[in-house]
Amino acid sequence: MKTLFELFFTFFKIGSITFGGGLAMLPILEKELVQRKQWASSEELLDYYAISQSTPGVIAVNVSTFIGHKKKGIPGGIIATLGIITPSIIIITIIAEFISNFESILWVQKALKGINVSVAALLTYSVINLSKKTLKKWYSVIFFLTAFSLIYFAKVHSVFLILGAVIIGVILHFTLFKKKEDK
Repeated sequence: MKTLFELFFTFFKIGSITFGGGLAMLPILEKELVQRKQWASSEELLDYYAISQSTPGVIAVNVSTFIGHKKKGIPGGIIATLGIITPSIIIITIIAEFISNFESILWVQKALKGINVSVAALLTYSVINLSKKTLKKWYSVIFFLTAFSLIYFAKVHSVFLILGAVIIGVILHFTLFKKKEDK
């Protein structure tokens, strides 16, 4: 029972202090879940994050569900998920009630612009850290540059990119990498 409370309050805290969504959340998840709690390794967190990024739903919710399930099975997944979404439900409910009263206030507009700048910094930090951890092999760099080019220049939808990555990953595993393992 103690672990379930710890799961709820850890994810409640993460959900309370995280602005900017998925990628902006990565440094906070890493600090709390990998460094402080040691509930996952950096590699596991990146795997959970990658799966969460490529499946339906909110990244934070998916990651919390994975970590909760790892710690305490299905009840842990449910409790961790409730922990991460509760702050958002509370905050969104309050904002929805008063949004029309605030949107014209100058200091609120400036505060939101400041939050946007902070989120951009968090996103940049996350991209750099994620790149350092995942772009270790020559083929990873080539794949990254190809994927970025397809998204940025050709405007390929992310669903097609993810499906293509899965197919290429499987093909490479059973051809290029399998041959290396057999030697």
